[in-house]
Amino acid sequence: MKVTVNKVDEANVLISGTLDNSEIEAKIDKLAVQAGKELKVDGFRKGKVPAHVVKKLHGEKLAQDAEAEALQALIAEGIKEAGIDGAEVLGQPTFKKYDKKEDGIEVEVEVSTRPVFEAEGHMDVLPTFKKPTASAKEIDEKLAEIASQQSPYEKIKRKRMVRDGDMTVIDFEGFVDGVAFDGGKAEKFSLKIGSNQFIPGFEEQIIGMKYEEEKTVTVTFPEEYQSADLAGKEAEFKVKLHEIQEQVPAELNDELAKKLLKGDENATLDTLKEKVKEQIVSAAMSKIYNEDLKPKLVEALVKKFDFALPNNIVDQEIDAKVNEKARGMDEEELNSFKDNPEKVEALREEVRADAEASVRATFIVDALAKKEEVTVDDQEVSQAIYYEAMMSGQNPQEVIKYYQDNNLLPAVKMGMIEDKLFGKMLGLDK
Repeated sequence: MKVTVNKVDEANVLISGTLDNSEIEAKIDKLAVQAGKELKVDGFRKGKVPAHVVKKLHGEKLAQDAEAEALQALIAEGIKEAGIDGAEVLGQPTFKKYDKKEDGIEVEVEVSTRPVFEAEGHMDVLPTFKKPTASAKEIDEKLAEIASQQSPYEKIKRKRMVRDGDMTVIDFEGFVDGVAFDGGKAEKFSLKIGSNQFIPGFEEQIIGMKYEEEKTVTVTFPEEYQSADLAGKEAEFKVKLHEIQEQVPAELNDELAKKLLKGDENATLDTLKEKVKEQIVSAAMSKIYNEDLKPKLVEALVKKFDFALPNNIVDQEIDAKVNEKARGMDEEELNSFKDNPEKVEALREEVRADAEASVRATFIVDALAKKEEVTVDDQEVSQAIYYEAMMSGQNPQEVIKYYQDNNLLPAVKMGMIEDKLFGKMLGLDK
């Protein structure tokens, strides 16, 4: 087997050669003999099926397997001749040619490898920034917000009409065309006015009601309402008001601090203020990092390090970006790309620069993380997903399974490594 190797650049190698018919036939014979020892064919003892019978029964499959075997041997020989460490090969080879001729198959494949570059000088491109602080006013406003959230609802001492923001205790029963419907009745139900918990227009009509007043509230169910029987229909609710409650502001003191800072028996109002201050600063810093520092740092690093990129990885990223754009297209726009390879190729070229920057950034982060000894283990990834799911009211186990089933965990891990690395570089981890 004659193999030719041409170096495209530091990250890509072109391997060319011919898979001779004689070599493929030899492999077919070998595979047929091996298969004959395993196959069960009527008229022959198991393990004693002649090779010519196997070839007659499974010739096409044997030829495909033989070609694949010969191709792998050619690629392996090319990688060896190019002096490439097999562990550095990325993804699958890209076929440039696979032409069947009379004497064999002419093959040309491109093999991509992990880029090699000197990860030095990365601290020279750090963007400058001013660390945020928390003013006394911001701290006081946040404390007032916390106290409001902790405020209990109590029955009003002086009878008055319902106002926006009140908690009401009501009975109600709903009717469509004079007929009561399932799920439309409740007694002594607590409803906060302005919470938008009920059908649009319902809560607004409760405003102004007085104790023990009865009223008919007319509303229209939204067209997209979950129950098809009610969607878009007008309904009447008979409502009776039993009670009005209003929030009593919680007192800002050491007791409230102990309640909020569970586990800290020595917590005081000053302790709570310090925690609030830290939260304000952290939230402000997170905003600065995500909206300003991180984009600037990625852009600076991509400009700083110039090296050849593995073409197959760039193509994968281009595919991802094209698919992302396609998801945002309407049917008419999508159809305009069908049977129009020139337009598809133009779109691929449109996103190429962004794809190359994204791939370059990934390899830079990977190299710098190794240099700075920044790691994230699988448990940290699971904990992060679990926490985010809890905060958004989702089932953490289901979310983690979704990430696993869709092979999204590596991307999450890479994102966490990136943030941890940049945090260290910017001094945000101190």
